[in-house]
Amino acid sequence: MAEQLWGGRFSKSTDEMINDFQASIDFDKRMYAEDIAGSIAHATMLAKVGIISEADRDAIIAGLKDIYEKIEEGNFSFEVALEDIHMNIEKRLTDAIGDAGGRLHTARSRNDQVALDTHMFIRRQVVEVQKLILDMQKALVETAEKYSDVIMPGYTHLQRAQPVLFSHHMMAYFSMLKRDFDRFVGVYERCDIMPLGAGALAGTTFPIDRKYVAEQLNFENIYSNSLDAVSDRDYIMEFLSAASILMVHLSRLSEETILWCSREFFFIELDDAHCTGSSMMPQKKNPDVSELVRGKTGRVVGHLMAMLSTVKGLPLAYNKDLQEDKEGIFDTIDTIKFSLAVYARILRGMKVRPEVMRRAVAEDFSNATDLADYLVKKGMPFRQAHAVSGKAVHHCIEENKWLADMSMTEFKDLSDLFDEDIYDAISPETCVKNRNSYGGTSYGQVEMQLQQAHGIMDLESAVVDDKTNKQVTVKP
Repeated sequence: MAEQLWGGRFSKSTDEMINDFQASIDFDKRMYAEDIAGSIAHATMLAKVGIISEADRDAIIAGLKDIYEKIEEGNFSFEVALEDIHMNIEKRLTDAIGDAGGRLHTARSRNDQVALDTHMFIRRQVVEVQKLILDMQKALVETAEKYSDVIMPGYTHLQRAQPVLFSHHMMAYFSMLKRDFDRFVGVYERCDIMPLGAGALAGTTFPIDRKYVAEQLNFENIYSNSLDAVSDRDYIMEFLSAASILMVHLSRLSEETILWCSREFFFIELDDAHCTGSSMMPQKKNPDVSELVRGKTGRVVGHLMAMLSTVKGLPLAYNKDLQEDKEGIFDTIDTIKFSLAVYARILRGMKVRPEVMRRAVAEDFSNATDLADYLVKKGMPFRQAHAVSGKAVHHCIEENKWLADMSMTEFKDLSDLFDEDIYDAISPETCVKNRNSYGGTSYGQVEMQLQQAHGIMDLESAVVDDKTNKQVTVKP
């Protein structure tokens, strides 16, 4: 069993069960690149200010890069007894280069070291998530442009309400993802604060240069309070919050996808490659991926609740409870990245049935508001027009017909304001065309939304490129 690097004060070895319980290496080993990059920057700073020699610095950096290559190649054995990624790397380094490796931890604690690794890891993952959000936005725009003239029922209370363009519906999700992208911009800002140099909680007696370390690691800001630096997990809670809202958006889209591809709606068909069948019922084509995304939303929201609950009762500064921030955030990252990637594929493979959607808006009363608006434009007060339209709907239900099937005599019995132009006024195409207020579903307004979307995606792409270029990598 590996010797603990902190065991000098203890007269007994840690119980093996306790080691297993408190070890985090099984999940935090995925931060190895951040840990090594942070240690290289720390060693470089220690040599710059004269705390270690340049020879020690060079040996440390060479040893760390060798460890990085071994991990990348799968030739590194992680030991549970060493608890975490930090101790595993430091022990292997010290075994390889001797006393120089033991000097690496000068002027730092695992508390500020793990905080640094997590900041860098989340910062990198934010950019990866934003790339996937951008790709899904592109898929939504592509789908909207492909079916730009298709009319479908718009719903409230899951009841047919007013005709809308299918492209308008798709662009609603684009707007949601735009807000998601922006939320992750804020998360990045809160990740982009360097905690290293805070020590265990109170700083250090050594003459370190925190600004120099921040510059090496491309941090915009540095924590100004050492207690806050090692205990802050706001950026993780913010990430989980932004991820939860994102998943809620994907879950809503999943719900609609599941409904739309059912025989009851039959609005769309998903690609065979994105569905599964039944082991018993040969006819089945199940939207399992959409169902899984909808289901995994609860898991992500649960991780947010778990983190909020963990932090709410913690005194300053570091407490072991904060180790619980890792598994939830790692699982959330994996979940949202998969969900975004798979949904972009689903959208690009999806087929829309325009004729079914068109028939749906022709065989309902979603043009009743337009009938009322027609009367208002003829001079009737809206409340009176609303009542007349309601009576027209009631009459049609009684006669088993739709508004467009009413004769002019039937219309005239309700109001003398009706004329032949009522038939054009309540056609689905006119209902859509006339909703030309800013943000509405008219052809012109949706075209404007699509144009704006391309500009938004260009800006988002620039943000992603800029943040990608600022990520720190370990170069052998």
